[in-house]
Amino acid sequence: MITNSIHRWQASLLAIFVTGALLAGCSQETAETSSAEPVPEGPKADLVLRGGKVATVDPELGETEAIAISGAEILAVGSNEEISAYVGEATEVVELGGRFVMPGFIEGHGHFMSLGRAKQILDLNTVENWEEVVNMVAVAVDQAEPGEWIFGRGWHQDKWDSLPEDAVEGVPVNETLNMVSPDNPVLLGHASGHAAFANDAALAAAGVGNDTPDPAGGTIVRDANGKATGLLRETAQRLLNDAVDEYESRQTPEEIDQVMRQRVFLAGQEAVAHGVTSFHDAGASFETIDFFKQLE
Repeated sequence: MITNSIHRWQASLLAIFVTGALLAGCSQETAETSSAEPVPEGPKADLVLRGGKVATVDPELGETEAIAISGAEILAVGSNEEISAYVGEATEVVELGGRFVMPGFIEGHGHFMSLGRAKQILDLNTVENWEEVVNMVAVAVDQAEPGEWIFGRGWHQDKWDSLPEDAVEGVPVNETLNMVSPDNPVLLGHASGHAAFANDAALAAAGVGNDTPDPAGGTIVRDANGKATGLLRETAQRLLNDAVDEYESRQTPEEIDQVMRQRVFLAGQEAVAHGVTSFHDAGASFETIDFFKQLE
């Protein structure tokens, strides 16, 4: 038997991931034992997966047949016969039928709260061209109040099927974005995080004009006539930080708390959906860490 406590700060982050939509596709049975003999005394599992190929990632244990789980804790791994000792009247038993079970993936370098925020704003990861981006912004503007910022993240011009003819340095200019959103500042982050695209309303809110000098380590991309196209590379993105902070500061503490809690939930949901059960954050503030502790 092995015992292995795992992260508890989010109850859904169970340290196993059953491939192939296992829980949706395989049969589930009520508690039963593999032997007619009385069930031995001892801890009983909430969930038992048996009859499969369980990768323990432990060279001493190797691959086993079954696993017993109680809450967020792995009680034991072993043969079907050994794990039968953990089956009680209330245990849910899943017959794996030879399916594969493995420990959850560990994200080695990510930004947890940014992942959650990406699910709160326009998701531009799958757009196929600039016109689709503009259409998504137009829909968001129709649902927004004048002056409300529109945020998005995930666009990547190299993945599009086409580019507008007036593109500068391989990226569109913001004219059509200005047309659909004249009164709402728009800020759309690149998939890499190393650039962002803004409409004129966003640039104006930040005091960024055609004559604004490039900051150290950044570039305000301009067309042949010297007009800012809306593309901000690297540190030039920070030119909009104060304007965004001022806008977000209009929220009440209660609204901010709600947004942050939803951000954590959405990030955890997205991680678990892809089998990620542990997350190394590549840069969180002490304030964010304290917030995680509060939630825990």
